Amino acid sequence: MNITINKQTIKAGENKTVVLDSYELHTKTRIEIPVHVINSGKPGPSILLSAGMHGEETNGIEIIRKIIRRQEVQNLKCGCLIAIPVINIISFLYGSRDLPDGKDLNRCFPGTKNGSIGSRIAYDLVKHILPIIDFGIDFHTGGAKINNYPQIRCVFEFDGNLELAEKFGAPLIINSKYRDGTLRKEAAKKNKPILVYEAGESMRFDYLAINEGLNGCLRLMKAHKMIDLEVPAMPAVKIMRDTWIRANSSGLFHMNKSNGSHVRKDDLLGVVCNPFGNIEDKILAPAAGYIVGINNQPVVNQGDALIHLGFEE
Repeated sequence: MNITINKQTIKAGENKTVVLDSYELHTKTRIEIPVHVINSGKPGPSILLSAGMHGEETNGIEIIRKIIRRQEVQNLKCGCLIAIPVINIISFLYGSRDLPDGKDLNRCFPGTKNGSIGSRIAYDLVKHILPIIDFGIDFHTGGAKINNYPQIRCVFEFDGNLELAEKFGAPLIINSKYRDGTLRKEAAKKNKPILVYEAGESMRFDYLAINEGLNGCLRLMKAHKMIDLEVPAMPAVKIMRDTWIRANSSGLFHMNKSNGSHVRKDDLLGVVCNPFGNIEDKILAPAAGYIVGINNQPVVNQGDALIHLGFEE
């Protein structure tokens, strides 16, 4: 079966890199978004792997780079893989989260043909990519100084979401509501489940995050018989709800627990110290749960989000 992306055809049994579209910068430079397509030509699922929605999210880019280089992936037994290592190629050039006009690309969906750059990229993804996929994984990292423990986010109530998440097998599976303007929500409207993999910190390689993401993709393709490869199963914890614990006072933040660890009620999670003395504000776990993310910023202000805690019930 042939696949067409923006008038570019990828024939059955062909591996090909095509261009989603090109976009003009203020320097009159044209920027293209490459799309790698591995089309086995045999009946099977069509999977999207996308990363670089924000220009400083490097872990996902590295995961997809590693995936598309693997021999078993280059020779899929069935189905099709559509890989976009860097969706937001413009912000990637600047090393920034947002586009030059200050907009977040992942709030621009479904986009418009004649809108801003972000709106045009979103429009092209919705028009040319979503119709040809069955489901996908969108790779993200925490923001500046926020380190997310490897986790897959989906809406448990959405048909097929949890099953896909379990096949991927990240250490944590988090029930996460849709947000307006995101690729994930727009895909859901078209019954194309896209799960979000969150791991690590922006502009910093985290090899636990990269390896877990890589293995998750291989498990997912193995489960759909696209590759023949043994990947160890990962026992996953299902997080039903989550909350950020915030600083009660300003000062120097010291973490007492490691990211991803299970904590009990009233466990000491960390302390905020007065930089001019020995006064400490202890941060205790409000209930038993798992640490799903940590703020690595050593200097914090009152009200800052410090520890992301997830709960199974």
